[in-house]
Amino acid sequence: MSSNIRSKPDQVLVDIADYVSQFEVSAAAIDAARLCLLDTMGCALDALDFPECTKLLGPVVPGTVVPHGARVPGTNYELDPVTATFSFGCMIRWLDENDTFTAAQGSHPSDNLAGILMLADYLSRRRAAAGERPLVVRDVLEALVKAYEIQGCLAIENDFKKVGIDHPLLTRIASAAVLTKMLGGPHDQIINAASNAWVDSSLAAIRHAPNTGSRKSWAAADATFNALRLALMAVKGEMGYPAILTAKHYGFYDARFGGKPLKFQRPYGDYVIQHSMFKFVAAGMHSQSAVECALRLHPLVKDRLDDIERIVMHSQDALMRIMYKTGPLYNPADRDHCAQYVVAVALIFGRLRATDFEDAVAADPRIDRLRDKTTVVEEPRYTKDFVDPEKRSSANAVQVFFKDGTHTPKIEVEYPPGHPRRRKEFMPVLRSKLEASLARRFAPEQRAWILELSEDAPRLDRTPVHEFVALFVP
Repeated sequence: MSSNIRSKPDQVLVDIADYVSQFEVSAAAIDAARLCLLDTMGCALDALDFPECTKLLGPVVPGTVVPHGARVPGTNYELDPVTATFSFGCMIRWLDENDTFTAAQGSHPSDNLAGILMLADYLSRRRAAAGERPLVVRDVLEALVKAYEIQGCLAIENDFKKVGIDHPLLTRIASAAVLTKMLGGPHDQIINAASNAWVDSSLAAIRHAPNTGSRKSWAAADATFNALRLALMAVKGEMGYPAILTAKHYGFYDARFGGKPLKFQRPYGDYVIQHSMFKFVAAGMHSQSAVECALRLHPLVKDRLDDIERIVMHSQDALMRIMYKTGPLYNPADRDHCAQYVVAVALIFGRLRATDFEDAVAADPRIDRLRDKTTVVEEPRYTKDFVDPEKRSSANAVQVFFKDGTHTPKIEVEYPPGHPRRRKEFMPVLRSKLEASLARRFAPEQRAWILELSEDAPRLDRTPVHEFVALFVP
C-alpha cells in the first residue's frame, strides 16, 4: 500500500523556480547571449534551403493566419506561438549547426530560443497593439541565459543518454520554466510547469545506429513546442506533480534513472552560456576539432587519396559512443553524426558544408573508401579533459598513413574554433556565418539593417522584440 500524502515539491523543482524567479543576470552573460542569439538566427535561416525541413513548417491547418501572432523568421508564416515554436525549432536544429554545451550529457541549449523568441514576439505584438510596453531584446537575452543554465547544469553531471533518454528532455524542462516566468507565472506555477516537463522522456534511439533519422533534427522543436504548451497550461492553473522525481517506483529516479538522484556540480548562475561552444561546421559537436584536423591535412593528402593505407583518429569517449559508426549511412542525419564521414569529406574536398551530407555528395565512392580505412581510438587524456570543468575541451587528433610507409604529421586540436578559449579568434567566423545566412535570404538593404543592429549592442538590447523579428520577415 502506498501513502497518498503529498510531499513538498522536489528540491530540484524548487531550485529551478527559485533561479528563474530571482537570479540577476550579469553583463558578461548578456554579452554571450547576444552572440548566441545572432548565431542561432543564422543557423535557422540556413535550414530554409532544405525541403526536408521546410515541409514541416507552417500551420497545422494550411492557410491559417493568427492576427498579432508570432512570425517565423525567414518565412511569411504568422502563427499561434506554440505552432510557431515548432517551426522555428525545426529550423534552429535542422542542420545540427547551432551551439552546444559539452558535459556528461551533451546538448544544444540554443534550442530554447525557439519558444523564447516566438512567445516574446507574440506578447510584444499584442502589447504594442494595446498601447502597452512591449518586450525588448534584453528580455529575450535574460530568458535565454536562464534556459541555457538550467539545461546545462542538468547535463553537467548526469548522462541521460546512458539510460536511453534523449536530451531534448532538458530543453523541455528549461523552456517550460522560463516561458512560464515570461507569461507572468509565479513561483508555484513555474514548479507546476517544470514538473509536467519531466513526465515525458523520449528514446534516444533516433540518434544512434541503426535508427538514426531526421527526427533527431526536429526532436528539440517538439520539446520546445510542448514546453510552451505546458507553460500556457500552468498559468491557467493546471496542476503540477511535486514528487515527479522522487516518488517511489513511478517517479523519474526509480522509473527512468536507475534509482539514482540527479547530481549537480554547481548552483544555477550564468556559467553555461559563457562556456557554450559555437560550431564552425554543420556536424556533431564532438567532431568539430576532428574536422579542423582534417582540413589542415587536406593540402597534404588531396593528391594522394589513392595512396592512403589508413587513417588514425584519436578521440574522446563521447565521440566514440556517439559518432564512431560503421556500415551504411542512410540519410543526412546519419552522416552528420559519423566521425569517419566528416573526416573523409574534409580530407577529400577541403571543406564540410551542410550540403555535403546530402545524397549527391555521399554518392562519391572515395568517401566510403576513406571511411573503411579510418580507425578511431580513445585517448584517455581527451576523455578526462572533456569533462574537466576547467577545460571542457573537445579534443581530436588525425594522422594519415600512406602505402609507401610515409605519413602526415599527427594534427591535434584540443579546443575547436568555437570553444570559449578561442572565442575572440572565432568572432570573424561568427560574423561571416551570419552574413552568408542573411545573403541567401534577404535583399541588401534588409541585410544591412540587421548587421548594423547586431553590431550596436545597446540599441539591440532595447529594440522591441516585434521590431527585431520583423527584420527577419522576407
